[in-house]
Amino acid sequence: MSATPGQDTPDLHAIFGLNGDPAVRLAEPEEEEGAAPAEQGAAPEMRVASQDGRVGSPDGHLAPPDLRLGAPEVQVAEVQVAPPEVPPPAVDGQAGAGVGAAGRPGVTHPSRRGSSARFLTDVIVDMGLTTREQADEAIESARNTGTTPERALLEKGMLTSDGLSRALAERYGLDHLDLNVFGVDMGAANLVGTSAARRYQAVPVAFIDKRTLLVAMSDPSNVLAVDDVAIMTGYDVRVAVAASEDIAALISRLDRLEDVVSEGDPSAGEEPFDAQRADVVDLHENADDAPVIKLVNQIVAQAVEQQASDVHLAPEGGETRVRFRIDGVLQDVTTVTRRMAPGVVSRIKIMANLNIAEKRLPQDGRVGLTVDGRHVDLRVVTLPSVHGETVVMRILDKDSVVMSLQKLGMADHERDRFEKAFNEAYGAVLVTGPTGSGKSTTLYAALQELNRPEKNIITVEDPVEYQIEGLTQVQVASKVGLTFAAGLRAMVRADPDVLMVGEIRDHETAQIAVESALTGHLVLSTLHTNDAPTAITRLVEMGIEPFLVASALHCVVAQRLVRTLCSTCKQRTIISAEVMRQSGYKAVVDLEAYEPVGCGRCAGSGYKGRAGIYEVMMISPEIRTLALERRPADEIRDVAIRQGMRRLRDDGLDKVRAGRTSIAEEMRVLGTT
Repeated sequence: MSATPGQDTPDLHAIFGLNGDPAVRLAEPEEEEGAAPAEQGAAPEMRVASQDGRVGSPDGHLAPPDLRLGAPEVQVAEVQVAPPEVPPPAVDGQAGAGVGAAGRPGVTHPSRRGSSARFLTDVIVDMGLTTREQADEAIESARNTGTTPERALLEKGMLTSDGLSRALAERYGLDHLDLNVFGVDMGAANLVGTSAARRYQAVPVAFIDKRTLLVAMSDPSNVLAVDDVAIMTGYDVRVAVAASEDIAALISRLDRLEDVVSEGDPSAGEEPFDAQRADVVDLHENADDAPVIKLVNQIVAQAVEQQASDVHLAPEGGETRVRFRIDGVLQDVTTVTRRMAPGVVSRIKIMANLNIAEKRLPQDGRVGLTVDGRHVDLRVVTLPSVHGETVVMRILDKDSVVMSLQKLGMADHERDRFEKAFNEAYGAVLVTGPTGSGKSTTLYAALQELNRPEKNIITVEDPVEYQIEGLTQVQVASKVGLTFAAGLRAMVRADPDVLMVGEIRDHETAQIAVESALTGHLVLSTLHTNDAPTAITRLVEMGIEPFLVASALHCVVAQRLVRTLCSTCKQRTIISAEVMRQSGYKAVVDLEAYEPVGCGRCAGSGYKGRAGIYEVMMISPEIRTLALERRPADEIRDVAIRQGMRRLRDDGLDKVRAGRTSIAEEMRVLGTT
């Protein structure tokens, strides 16, 4: 059992509606006033304290879960408490509104105590979180898909996880905690291991008294979780509700990455670090294995937890700087000290089956890991630098990849055009953009739509990032002569219906792809250009005859990824016409939009997640004529716009108007031209 909390802990009895006596007193049902106190020395009748004194509810749900498994039967009675010294429920959903000096901010009290017999969707509507029409639509969708209505509301973006947690708290008569504001007692939080906390989505956040823990849960009806937490900690449990995102963020903080970094690293007596003389660390024999292995594992686990796409380890003066690329932007995480840095690099090399003795040449490898029950692939690249070896790990997490066109952020106009193009019997469909703009994900989403038993779909990729059932996927192996061109040439002879080429890099690959599109195959591929019209001129510059380009191409999609605003902290703003003109728009009036603020749920960045912005150019007869005449991309762009193509900037501005991203983020990605 953990040590009891200090005497200076705020009086949470006042916050959560308790009197000063931690013992719960039961009254006989027929009595209206106080009851006799429990017999001295008798075993407590309830191990898990409820917020309103009720043991259970007729519908089988406990609100909150009140009974420990195997506890003696008790008679349901009302709990007699002193008048609660708490303010009225928070107004307009503001957590902790009006909490007194003895209380803690971040607490929202329910309008009533005890479980309600209402449906959760009714509570959501009554709280103004969604409309009745949206709730009815979600109920119908849930009936057809086998999910819950609240889950359907979340998936459609009609309800936030914070809103759902507030509705759950109101439904069960529990307090709601905003963990971004509520001061979490890390001594209480550390009473439960991170694996158990993830499994139950429950974390202790404070000591109410010497016997009782306050536990934040995303699902307050999980009776087994409450009972297990009580057994693991040795404390009685009082339940409060918090958003699942906040609980996940708190659990990730419990990994204690900084403690692991400094473990086993004596600061005194270190010699100056020399990258050229650093010894190779053999992790199979070194006595310092445990800290190094634990550090590498936790770096990877934390990166997956935060949905990072890349992990960068760069040496700087003997130490190694660790950064995560989250939503396309690098963020500093920690620094590995000079004593552990060589061991970390060697450990990663061993995991990826690389030569740990070779430091002068770049190396690349791949490793598969299981993180919290999810299979994750890592692509590892090492680069020699003047300060030592730099390591970059690309995280390929299939479970986190969106492979649905509806969820990629593609507007109806662009999606209709794109779907029409890749559902043709033959022709070439290209997706263009810089590295890291989501081109492969868009192609995977299209392949998912085409993946039917009657179609033979073959892909050649470098590397095969995600394995999809029903597809024949070929991995490029340049060392043995299996290049894009060689693989594509073999694929054409394998009776395909659809061909997907990971990237058109050279003349030979482009030539085979264009010829395949002209011989009755649907070809999907990517190309590095800044916009859709430039793809035509790029293929011509690669040596493809203009008449072949004009005949084979059916559609070109250009795309970028922009960060989406955090739904919790974004705030309304007015963008002046002057700022709009500086951003490259011909604006004459101000624009109402949203701007980032920053909170705990978005790690202070103001953004959470990414969405695509697109331009889709269909190849019309007029554009084919311009391609045959080798006309510049600007002329092709003007014709495409007249024929209905919306530019990347137009789609981006629509997302700014809708509050999905900010004008600053759009300028960062697209520039002002």
